[in-house]
Amino acid sequence: GFFNIPVYRFIDIEDSEAVMRAIRTTPPDTPIMLILHTPGGLVLAASQIAFALKSHPAKKIVVVPHYAMSGGTLIALAADEIWMDPHAVLGPLDPQLTFKAGFAAPAPSILKVVEEKGVDKVSDETLLFADIAKKSLNQMKEIIMELLEDKYGRESAERIYEELVSGKYTHDYPITVRKAKELGLPVKDEIPAEIYQLMDLYPQALVQRPGIEYIPYPYLPTRPQRRATDSRE
Repeated sequence: GFFNIPVYRFIDIEDSEAVMRAIRTTPPDTPIMLILHTPGGLVLAASQIAFALKSHPAKKIVVVPHYAMSGGTLIALAADEIWMDPHAVLGPLDPQLTFKAGFAAPAPSILKVVEEKGVDKVSDETLLFADIAKKSLNQMKEIIMELLEDKYGRESAERIYEELVSGKYTHDYPITVRKAKELGLPVKDEIPAEIYQLMDLYPQALVQRPGIEYIPYPYLPTRPQRRATDSRE
């Protein structure tokens, strides 16, 4: 049977620790199903999960009921199969750099500003961030190539990198099932009904709730029974 691991919030270091522990303790001959419902998260955390998932000897399936953006997409790249709802989406992987006052900008756009204006016409701060942006893009390429090259070949892996990281799209661009298939990703555009039932149990992740749970298969979530006196607006 599968070992199920739902991930349903912003991915942080605590999440990566929990998921890596779950993967590490899963028997090597047991397939893993990782359910992703996340807007993304830290590159470090997402890449740790992706590498751990890739290294598991048995079959790996990532399930995306609604969306797995940014870091969620990075994790999905490590799977043998990606099961998506027909209307679920993945997202671009262009690194986002945070400036002062919490303003964030995509790494490709920072480099484009310097290229178009010239190094003599931008501030030292912009040049500093341009240097970081270049390094972040190189690092993301290294991560993606390590995840994909052995499965897709170098040419296809580089094409996927260019499509997801180069800044062709905004960071919230929805990569649909059709688009993911065109990229050559191993996408299946249907998921089991019990996955939706499981998602009903997680309407919104709260700060105090864990983002990771381990569910050894078989597991059939049941909907909470509402009493006749219950009412909702």
